[in-house]
Amino acid sequence: MAFIAALGLLMAGICPAVLCDGTLGRDTLSHEDQGKGRQLNSLTLASSNTDFALSLYKKLALRNPDKNVVFSPLSISAALAILSLGAKDSTMEEILEGLKFNLTEITEEEIHQGFGHLLQRLSQPEDQVEINTGSALFIDKEQPILSEFQEKTRALYQAEAFIADFKQPNEAKKLINDYVSNQTQGKIAELFSDLEERTSMVLVNYLLFKGKWKVPFNPNDTTESEFYLDEKRSVKVPMMKIKEVTTPYVRDEELSCSVLELKYTGNASALFILPDQGKMQQVESSLQPETLKKWKDSLIPSMIDEFYLPKFSISADYSLEDVLPELGIKEVFSTQADLSGITGDKDLIVSQVVHKAVLDVAETGTEAAAATGVKFVPMSAKLDPLIIVFDRPFLLIISDTETEIAPFLAKIFNPK
Repeated sequence: MAFIAALGLLMAGICPAVLCDGTLGRDTLSHEDQGKGRQLNSLTLASSNTDFALSLYKKLALRNPDKNVVFSPLSISAALAILSLGAKDSTMEEILEGLKFNLTEITEEEIHQGFGHLLQRLSQPEDQVEINTGSALFIDKEQPILSEFQEKTRALYQAEAFIADFKQPNEAKKLINDYVSNQTQGKIAELFSDLEERTSMVLVNYLLFKGKWKVPFNPNDTTESEFYLDEKRSVKVPMMKIKEVTTPYVRDEELSCSVLELKYTGNASALFILPDQGKMQQVESSLQPETLKKWKDSLIPSMIDEFYLPKFSISADYSLEDVLPELGIKEVFSTQADLSGITGDKDLIVSQVVHKAVLDVAETGTEAAAATGVKFVPMSAKLDPLIIVFDRPFLLIISDTETEIAPFLAKIFNPK
């Protein structure tokens, strides 16, 4: 399975400059500072990221009940966190609280330290898992961006900075799209379809995960099979099959769903949630961080006699400027926005938030990172064979087991 995501925040100037003090008003954070409280910050980040992921998922799924949903909450939250570095007062608070951080329990500095450490750790090369994540700023050649803002984004988020001529929107668009395409190995060829001449800055975050199943499927066992979209509609899909695999599994009778975890070689695992026929909305409405914790705590290594999973490649793109206000992130899109930490002036708003993601699932593996060792033991006193068939819409969450971050979430409604 492969997962690629990219997100762009497009900022446009909309009013005459109002002079500010020209500073961010916060001391630059050193790498030495970033070493403090890393474990605590990563756990706080994981909890907030999961809460944000599920809240955003519900909004996207509600808008598209009969469509695939695929996005990277980590990519989106990282881009918004970088944006918050240049935001002040209520604009900054809205962004961080919209990302589900409790600012009475964690400071702004700790949030950025945590993100910086997390993204740095995810980008460390690993033999079995390939992870490529990063950020870039594309700044209009006539737009003065505060050096303090550029220094912080570089120090904390390793963000690259490029000069663009937004008065030539087609050239600027090509520059940005070529950069994203290169960083995502061609999977996302066009992040932006158009740019406005009034654009002052574009902030991009990209995320690419690749991993191999710990127990791969045999391609010779893949056959055409029915996938039931609902009680009346079905499509033919290539259905992968694996026999007699021991893997963590739990049946949730209360929510009428089965939950199964597949591991990758290296630090990656995928949680598959299969609602009973007609129970998808019930499961979706019950999705909370506590629900995921309950499932993960209840998983028991179990012998699955036969396991069937569709092979698929899906993609989705979203304009989030209409969705994020529903999560409380409103001011940054309005004339009330205070992004003076970026330019020194209150002359910026965010006009567009574009997010695109691609997901490939195949016999050999996935794109993600995380996996803890579980001692596999056969189930005792098993009378009936346990056969699990993902032949109807299901959910998929990829988790990093070291940080407990969920960088990727999807609903596969139609594998075709």
